[in-house]
Amino acid sequence: MNTKERSSFRLGLVSMPWSIFNRPSIQLATLKAYLDQNSGYSTDLFHPYLAIAASLGSRHYHYLALNSWAGDALYAPLLYPEQQDSAEKLFYEECRKIPDLNKLDFQSCSDVLQQNLEKWVESLDLATYKLFGFSVCFNQLFASLSAAKMIKRLRPELPIVIGGSGCVGEIGFSLVQHFPQIDYVVNGEGEEALLQLCNSIHSDAGDTSLAATILSKKRLPDLSCTKGISDLNTLPVPDYSPYFKEMQEQFAANTFVPVLPLEFSRGCWWNKCKFCNLNLQWHGYRWKSAAHVVKEVEQQAKHHKCLDFCFTDNALPPKETDLFFQQMASSTADYDFFAELRVITSPDTMTHYRQGGLSAIQVGIESLSSSLLKKMNKGSRCIDNVAAMRQSAEAGITLDGNLICEFPKSSAQEVEETLVNLDFVLPYPPLSPAVFFLGHGSPVAEKPEAFGITAVIQHKKNKRLFPPEQLDKLTMLIKSYRGDRSRQQILWKPVHKKIRQWQDFHKERDNTKPALSYRDGGDFLLIRQEQRTGPSLRHRLQGTSRKIYLFCRGIRSIDEIGAQFPTIKKSALLQFLDDLLDKKLLFAEKDLFLALAIKA
Repeated sequence: MNTKERSSFRLGLVSMPWSIFNRPSIQLATLKAYLDQNSGYSTDLFHPYLAIAASLGSRHYHYLALNSWAGDALYAPLLYPEQQDSAEKLFYEECRKIPDLNKLDFQSCSDVLQQNLEKWVESLDLATYKLFGFSVCFNQLFASLSAAKMIKRLRPELPIVIGGSGCVGEIGFSLVQHFPQIDYVVNGEGEEALLQLCNSIHSDAGDTSLAATILSKKRLPDLSCTKGISDLNTLPVPDYSPYFKEMQEQFAANTFVPVLPLEFSRGCWWNKCKFCNLNLQWHGYRWKSAAHVVKEVEQQAKHHKCLDFCFTDNALPPKETDLFFQQMASSTADYDFFAELRVITSPDTMTHYRQGGLSAIQVGIESLSSSLLKKMNKGSRCIDNVAAMRQSAEAGITLDGNLICEFPKSSAQEVEETLVNLDFVLPYPPLSPAVFFLGHGSPVAEKPEAFGITAVIQHKKNKRLFPPEQLDKLTMLIKSYRGDRSRQQILWKPVHKKIRQWQDFHKERDNTKPALSYRDGGDFLLIRQEQRTGPSLRHRLQGTSRKIYLFCRGIRSIDEIGAQFPTIKKSALLQFLDDLLDKKLLFAEKDLFLALAIKA
């Protein structure tokens, strides 16, 4: 097949709402760059979510993107007009929770979405395309199905493919079987599979020639077959140019500087958490070299004149991440990064990352009970989580984390442990409560009986968006269950209340300074401690007491402390540590200790 023949093959790739509007789609940009590098095909990218954000207003769009149920409720009637009433009620229920959304009108927003969708589809020269593809992630299914339906109505013979984390395995197969607007699903990573699909369509080879990672209506799937790029360093730099072109068109009068997504790795090097289903589409854990990512950052920053980046990884590779931020710290450019990390307990590591431009992180805290963390198979202890919160606060890094509530088979003792430990983390920015949900493909969903789950059922909110006869045929990413839910809701009520108090404490205080901090006087420490009620407390530690406290900036065992200060009797040492515990200046778990105050 010569270059001229290949260039006549044109495909369109789309990312629908509710993608974050100030970020280009790394999925589309990576696929385009890969196809450009490995084929002569002409690839067009589309980001209709930009036009929606411009029409609804960026602030309203932002909060709708964060609330997937409200966003889905707006698109559901475009697919199923009969679901209009139930979708509208769900929309208002979800929007009531968010001040920036509680005055939105359902019908007005629905009209904006439909008008924008119709305008966008009418602008496409569909006759020139041989294939159209949609990237479907967590909250893009309804919008993508609505757009695909409209395109099929205008050009029924145009093949449509979907792929992404929202349509992996059984989920994707149920979609391709029961939605006539979908012809193919990429099961897993998209680069090689999409190229093979393009080759097959271009040569009229038929479905029998398709790779096993392509699901279609005409053959039984091999859902166990996944494949991925073995060496991520061979991937070209994502092409964000089409996004910037659309952004300038849609926001000509109100421009903004986007945050550019980066991919350091695929999968999760831990990948053992019982509740997690984020890695269904990945073929093992792989990562790029630090040097490769540094070059990618520099190239994207120079080309697009951007300095803000967010890593899309589920978990950054530790050793390469150390090297990356070490190199970034020596850069003269003022880069700013967001990343998702597993817990890091070393205070020096977080400080080094901050010097390299890391300003905000998402950390999988999930629980403040070591027993519950073990049930979740997090591979971390409560003291590790507290250390991560402390070290990020001291480094000046904003930490965003969740506290999973109502996890199946949580015990009263685990809830009580959580309540006690919430008092110790009061000085740090509050975590967000996240009620456990059952994700398709997660270890809990695979072995529900081990977690006291008696039945797996469709989520009640999906029942309000889909007609019953349609939903019964589908495998959905989010499910619900029967078991000990009512008991868990009762057990966790005090935790929800205490988290609200924690949040109120930080809303009302002066967040320009830490709530628990120390100033070092050389041979003494002055500690300032804010309380939830009443005036701030002041403490002074002198001489050896100061040295012990500073030694515990990282997690220390009683034996390590005793070895560092051999002249102090163990009984006296334990009495001193217990006094710090009573004052909430120190956290302890078994024979491990951690100082909580951070350097002012």
